[in-house]
Amino acid sequence: MKLLLDTHILLWAAAGDLPPAARRYIDDMSNTLLFSPASLWEVVIKNGLSRGDFNVDPVLLHDGLVSSGYEELPISARHTLFVASLPPLHKDPFDRILLSQAVSEGVPLLTADAALPRYHDSVIFAG
Repeated sequence: MKLLLDTHILLWAAAGDLPPAARRYIDDMSNTLLFSPASLWEVVIKNGLSRGDFNVDPVLLHDGLVSSGYEELPISARHTLFVASLPPLHKDPFDRILLSQAVSEGVPLLTADAALPRYHDSVIFAG
């Protein structure tokens, strides 16, 4: 199964500090793990704001994801336009584009944010 990982799950995976629920999905070799450029953008922005939970070099994160076999899910115009159809349950623009990508592509979003499963039944909370 293809899975789009949210930013926190990606950071925890890179640090080797995944919650058990997320680890089951990440360690399942039958899953194809996807990341979004939005997650890298979020790391760049929040790292620049000196947020301690985003203290990672985004270039090294990207290189590590690619070398570990993660696949990039590019952001398309369809993904960005789908954001307009989302109800205002959550204000984080990074999470909203990740959710939009996942729903538009028909892949589950593996997230650490307990608010996101309210959007769609394909969102998997693993935080």
